[in-house]
Formats: sequence, structure tokens, C-alpha cells
Amino acid sequence: MEMQAEEAARRWLADQGVSQVRDGWVSDEKPDALLTTNEVAHSWAGDVFTEDLDAAGQVRLAFGLLDLLDEYWVTREIRFANEGAEGPLPADVMWDGYRQRLEADRDSEAVTYSLWVDWFEDHATSATAFAEVLGNDIDRIVAERSKALLRRARRVLECSGPVRWTLKELTYRTAMRLPALHSAVFRGLLASFHDVYGDLEPTVALTFLGQLDLPTNTQHLAELRHVLAAGHKNHYRSPGAWDDALRSCS
Repeated sequence: MEMQAEEAARRWLADQGVSQVRDGWVSDEKPDALLTTNEVAHSWAGDVFTEDLDAAGQVRLAFGLLDLLDEYWVTREIRFANEGAEGPLPADVMWDGYRQRLEADRDSEAVTYSLWVDWFEDHATSATAFAEVLGNDIDRIVAERSKALLRRARRVLECSGPVRWTLKELTYRTAMRLPALHSAVFRGLLASFHDVYGDLEPTVALTFLGQLDLPTNTQHLAELRHVLAAGHKNHYRSPGAWDDALRSCS
């Protein structure tokens, strides 16, 4: 599916006069000017949503462009289109696009960064986004334990710091039933403390931390336990707490 979407995006770019060469990309308008993938994304990704396709087709084409370019900016154009005058985009197609790429055995940084800074940090969208990419499926993921589903769960947990604690607590609790997800839950808790918009409840988070089967030399395990035991909720709301933990645990 992803390869088909990627090739469709490549053909679409060719129709726009943009083609890939050994060291980058070139356009018919300026064949001597080498373009980066980031420049291609900024210049053409938004045009996907002016194509003579239905909204679902536009979304699939945009995700194909993301597969091809691996540039975060493509996800920004998806978000812009979702919130624009012609939006919202079909939610089932859009979130399926995210889920597929979170499950894929390839780099997912553009997708997880998009979730983190665009969808999870925004309280207007974090509940829906987190539910769509993980919360709604966590019981099935823990039961089925397929590589693809576990890959998605790990990636979402690790970037879920900004999601409000009340929205993710049950998902974390369910994920903890599976030892294969314990490290990802830990990284989610660590991000929940350190992210600027991170959110957690220290007492419950400390209990979770004590139930995780982690290597004793896990980096920052002792420090996180220290700040949670002291009742701190967030690095930025408790200036100096992490430095105190580093000194105490050294």
C-alpha cells in the first residue's frame, strides 16, 4: 500500500514537472537548480489539496508524498487542509494514513514529530489524535502483539508526553500488561515530565514506574523516580528539580 502511494506521488510530481535525480530533485522550470526534499515539500505539498480528486484521494496522495519525501512539512499541509475552508478531511482516511506509517518498518520521525508538536500539544486535537493512533486499539495491540502493532504502540507512547494525563493514563496502564512495551511506557513517562507541555500525575506515574520491568541501569530511571516521589509534575513547572535529582542520584 505504501509503495503504491509513494509511486503515485512520484508520478504526480512528474506531472508537475518535478523529478528526482541522483543528488536531489529538479523542476522543468529551473532544470539547473537542484532542489532538496524539504524544498519540494514546501513548494508542492500544498498543491495536492487543489487536485481534481475527492478528499480521500487527496489525503492518500499527500501521504504518498510523505512516503516519498519523508519531510515533516507534508504533514503540516495535511493539517492545514484539515482545518481549512474545504475541511475537515475524511477522518478515517487521515488517521489510517498515520496508523499505517506508524506500523511501517521504516523511519517514522516525520510522523511522530507531527503527532507530538501538531496534534498532541494542541488540547483541541490531542484527545482525538491519541485515541485514533493508539488509545482505541491498545487492548487489541496487547492481545495480538504483532510486530507492526507493537511498533505503532512504542512510537506513540514515546511521543505522548503532551497528551493530558487523564487521556493517556488508561492506555499506559493497559500497555504495561505487556513487558515488550515497558521501555516505551518509561520513555512516555519521561517525556511527560520533560516536555514543555508534558502532563502527568506524580503519584500514579510513580506507581507505574515501580511496576515496569526495566534494566537497573536504565538512563534517568532513578532521577525520574526521585522527582515523582517529590511530587513534581513537570520539568518546567519545577525549576531545579531535575538538577537536584541528578545530584542526588549520582
